[in-house]
Amino acid sequence: MTERYTNARAAAATDRVGGRQQVLATNSLIRNTYLLLSLTLAFSAVTAGAAVVTDAPRPNVFIVLGGYFGLLFLTQYLRNSAWGLASIFALTGFMGYTLGPIINAYLGLPNGGQTVMTAFGGTAGIFVGLSAYALISRRDFSFLRGFLFAGILVAFLASLAGIFLQMPGLSLAVSVMFMLLMSGLILYQTSEMVNGGEDNYIMATITLYVAIYNLFLSLLQLLGLANE
Repeated sequence: MTERYTNARAAAATDRVGGRQQVLATNSLIRNTYLLLSLTLAFSAVTAGAAVVTDAPRPNVFIVLGGYFGLLFLTQYLRNSAWGLASIFALTGFMGYTLGPIINAYLGLPNGGQTVMTAFGGTAGIFVGLSAYALISRRDFSFLRGFLFAGILVAFLASLAGIFLQMPGLSLAVSVMFMLLMSGLILYQTSEMVNGGEDNYIMATITLYVAIYNLFLSLLQLLGLANE
């Protein structure tokens, strides 16, 4: 009996140590993710500002898609090395630069500056609110995985159709879809970090950055249409 009691105490102590280590690992992941996310957003803002100041032309959609997916796959491949950090800054810098001409187009519209700032503020508010909810509630949103994957694929194909077919109604619907899907993606990715579904802060940063980027674009387009 004494031996069983000793073994039980040892097992309980091991569980407590393992639990503390898991909590420390989760906290480290969250801290590193938000630190890297803030840095990549700042760098993206700098490249977007450079594109606005220089009045950079809007790049061809195929160049944007090629650069985005190429750098995305490169970052995924390098995610466990120091080069992954260089790759994610290349990706977010590129995306920021492609955002500059879009912002310039809206700034040229009546009340364009207000539209851009409202989209920025709305994006920040939605991200902070959803992230805080997922962090505090610690709810498991992993059930959204399949829905988000299918929804994003449909929305992406619909956005391409909207570009080539010049259908304003479809573009409006796609913006609404992306706004809802990116909100769900923020909840999902934050939940994955909290509940152990994600252990790589580079990949977590990419997912949150893409969600913020597309959320901002969707709000910008919706607000722009409302101001017309």
